[in-house]
Amino acid sequence: MATYALQIAGLVLGGVGMVGTVAATVMPQWRVSAFIESNIVVFENLWEGLWMSCMRHANIRMQCKIYDSLLALSPDLQAARGLMCAASVLAFLAFLTAVLGMKCTRCAGDDDKVKGHILLTAGVIFIITGLVVLIPVSWVANSIIRDFYNPIVDIAQKRELGEALYIGWTTALVLIVGGALFCCVSCCHEKSSSYRYSIPSHRTTQKSYHAEKKSPSVYSKSQYV
Repeated sequence: MATYALQIAGLVLGGVGMVGTVAATVMPQWRVSAFIESNIVVFENLWEGLWMSCMRHANIRMQCKIYDSLLALSPDLQAARGLMCAASVLAFLAFLTAVLGMKCTRCAGDDDKVKGHILLTAGVIFIITGLVVLIPVSWVANSIIRDFYNPIVDIAQKRELGEALYIGWTTALVLIVGGALFCCVSCCHEKSSSYRYSIPSHRTTQKSYHAEKKSPSVYSKSQYV
């Protein structure tokens, strides 16, 4: 019962992580306008994402424009694009693998050992996906903070951390925790299967005991001769 609860919790966390990965990938709020010093035009808010930049005017309308060229982006956004796309694919594959290894499904049969290996694979993929999400999010955040405190950078070009970065950090943590739960479930399956095969049954012990009593030893045979 406890392992089944861990499977459900891991699957829920994995599903939330998969949705969060896709959401952080498509959201334009990676870099947002910084209203500091002379840049106090608060009725215009600029958002910069992996795929487009958006200008929001006084919370009334928003205009978005897709980037014309990938090479025109900064290196951190270029790398974030590829890594987040890879993370989305990995999260989807890990979720499907976890569904196949669940106790309530019969896609892989009823063998607990096989399902344990499937869940271990899903857990490892979830952990790798969390690390893949964490790298671009932290990289973009580091470049934003570095430019923010750089006196050479113009005030109008300084940005702040957007909502997509916080979603990315939360998603990475959720994916890693979900993968760790699946790994724990797999270890529990391995321990239970090894314990089951190592201890003989009570009936087998009685049969072996009676067989030893019925068969005389070699030493007793030699006495009768």
